[in-house]
Amino acid sequence: MKSIKTFVAVAALSVMSFGAFAQTVSATASTLDGAEAQIAAQAKQAGADYHITEAYAGNQVHMTAELSK
Repeated sequence: MKSIKTFVAVAALSVMSFGAFAQTVSATASTLDGAEAQIAAQAKQAGADYHITEAYAGNQVHMTAELSK
């Protein structure tokens, strides 16, 4: 009986922690400001905050961010 309760508790906690993971989004634009504006719009639509994790500027800017609630 104790192992069943432990299994149920672990299962419930794993479901809750799975929902806490951050979502990764990316955007491509011609400027850093344009890419960040796209990231900000995605975050606003998701009702989340964002943290830029990567930006690369070549012919265009590619930016990646993590959304968190």
